[in-house]
Amino acid sequence: MSFDFDFRDLLWLLLPVAAASGWLAARLDLRRHGRQKLDLPAAYFQGLNYLLNEQPDKAIEVFLRVLEVNSETVETHLALGSLFRRRGEVERAIRVHQNLIARPTLDKDQRSKALLELGHDYFKAGLLDRAENLFLELTELRAHSEPALRQLLHIYQQERDWEKAIAVARKLARVSDKNMDAVIAQYWCELAEAAASRGNLGLAREALRDALKADRNCVRASILSGDLALKENDPREAIQRWRHIEEQDPRYLGEVAQRIADAYRQLDDGEGLHDYFRRVHAHGGEHAVALILAGIIRARDGRKAAEHFVIDWLRHRPNVHGLHELISLNLEEVQGQTHRDLMLLKGIIESLREQHQGYVCEQCGFKARKLHWLCPGCNRWNTVRALEDNP
Repeated sequence: MSFDFDFRDLLWLLLPVAAASGWLAARLDLRRHGRQKLDLPAAYFQGLNYLLNEQPDKAIEVFLRVLEVNSETVETHLALGSLFRRRGEVERAIRVHQNLIARPTLDKDQRSKALLELGHDYFKAGLLDRAENLFLELTELRAHSEPALRQLLHIYQQERDWEKAIAVARKLARVSDKNMDAVIAQYWCELAEAAASRGNLGLAREALRDALKADRNCVRASILSGDLALKENDPREAIQRWRHIEEQDPRYLGEVAQRIADAYRQLDDGEGLHDYFRRVHAHGGEHAVALILAGIIRARDGRKAAEHFVIDWLRHRPNVHGLHELISLNLEEVQGQTHRDLMLLKGIIESLREQHQGYVCEQCGFKARKLHWLCPGCNRWNTVRALEDNP
């Protein structure tokens, strides 16, 4: 048996119950103090009538008026506001939480909870300045400093204010006792890219040094450092920076393999080019390395030598990229029907090859055609990888 139950259903169940409990609490309190009773039941049944007549908006307004704010109903108000926000009714969520904060009877903990929820409302509504101010206030309270700092980090990332993001990330690391070095390195890389785009290569170099100081395994910093060296007409330095990726995370070497090959050619160092790619391939380099090496062998030793290399590669590691390369090499030597048959096969392999290209997030499974350092799916850094070779 399955149940089709969503937040809207929960809200309709929660509101009358919450309103009734709020009324009872208020009534008992009035009895205790000998004060005159309020005519709350009439409004309560009026709200139920609106629900039965499928007028939920009017019902909500009635129940919120009935639901007196006191120590027994604060959590209910917080839950209602959060429920509105999750349903996309941010204005109502803001109104509920603002109403809570305006109550002088709230204790310090209740007020801080309401402020945190209101900050979430503002963030969801795109009112980032208001959200930032609330979260900054909450960072001074030990009980809520960690969630407030995390929300500030989201705000500064969205605003691309990387210097503030670095400061907040450092504070969050101290508060949460979690290592934020890899994320901080990414922020420095963002600053480096921005400086390079403005033509300030000196500032970009400093930012990349800070990135590697924060996280010596920051692949992105090594990629950008190599790109920067090449801009400054230093291909040898660029090769050194890119080659450092082997030690950091060899899964990313394919991102710079072609750049390394071009830099060796710029230096007119054919032997260095051949030896480097031979060595990397021998240590299990990915398909981008093997394909470049096939091209190097083709230019250096001829088509037959390249074909033998690709066949040997396929024997040890069957994959569609190598098969596609082998067909391309054989097309140079055949004609007529054989050529047409190979072209047909090549087209089929190209379709299969498309399925093994691109990138995927290891956390949420988001797939993309290009590398994202910050996953658009789950908003996490350093989780996107190139799709692995498959047979």
